[in-house]
Amino acid sequence: MKVLGTVGLPGSGKGEAAAVAREAGVPVVTMGDVIRRACRDRGVDPGEHHGAVATALREEEGEGAIAERSLPLIEDALDDAEAVLVDGLRSPAEADRFEAAFGDDFVLVSIEAPFETRAERLTDRGRDESDVDHEALREREERELGFGMGEVMDRADVTVENTGSLDAFRNRIRDLLAAEVER
Repeated sequence: MKVLGTVGLPGSGKGEAAAVAREAGVPVVTMGDVIRRACRDRGVDPGEHHGAVATALREEEGEGAIAERSLPLIEDALDDAEAVLVDGLRSPAEADRFEAAFGDDFVLVSIEAPFETRAERLTDRGRDESDVDHEALREREERELGFGMGEVMDRADVTVENTGSLDAFRNRIRDLLAAEVER
C-alpha cells in the first residue's frame, strides 16, 4: 500500500499528475473535490466560493479538516488498489494527518514550476477566469501559501520540477508511481 500526496501551486501540474495516475490505474482522491462537495452542501457555487469554504472548513473543523474528510475516500480506494494518489494538499496539518494515518506508506510529492510558466499554463487551460489574471493568481497563491503550502512543499519526500515538455513530465510521474508502488 502506498499513498502519494501531491502539493503544488496552481498550474504546477498536479492535475496532470493525477491524470497520469488514473491512466496507470491508480485511483485519485482530489481534495478540491471534497471542498466542492462542501460548497454544494452549503448551497454555494464552488466556482465562486471554493476558497471561502476551504477557509471556513479549516476554521470550523481544524486545519486538517479537508484531509480528515478525504480519509474515508482514500481508505475505500485502497480496498481495491495498491496505491492511491491524493491530489492537492495545502497545509502542514493535512500532511501531518496523512502521515499519522499511513506512516511510511505516505509519500509527499511537491510539483513545482516558475510563476510565469504556471501562469501561461493556466491561461492556456482557461478553466478559471481568475487564473488568467496575474494579480488574481498571485492573490490565490497568497491564500494557499497562507494555509502553509510552502512549508508542505519544503517537507516533500520527492520534488518534481515541471519545467520541460508535457511528455517529459508525464514520464517522470509514471516512473515515480512505478517506483513507489514497488517499494
